[in-house]
Amino acid sequence: MPVVKIKEGETFESAMRRFKKQCEKAGILSEIRKREHYEKPSVKIKRKRMAARKRALKKQKKLMA
Repeated sequence: MPVVKIKEGETFESAMRRFKKQCEKAGILSEIRKREHYEKPSVKIKRKRMAARKRALKKQKKLMA
């Protein structure tokens, strides 16, 4: 869980910006979006296979160039 301590003389906006950056690094927002709706195991496997295929094609293109 990201924690931000407000420094003396620091504005709320800058503290909020630091908090959002820490949340992004921790992957909290992506985790929330992922768990927002139930995903069937078959759909999850299909999505992972497609992502793996996309990574492999990208890697293959990079090696060819």
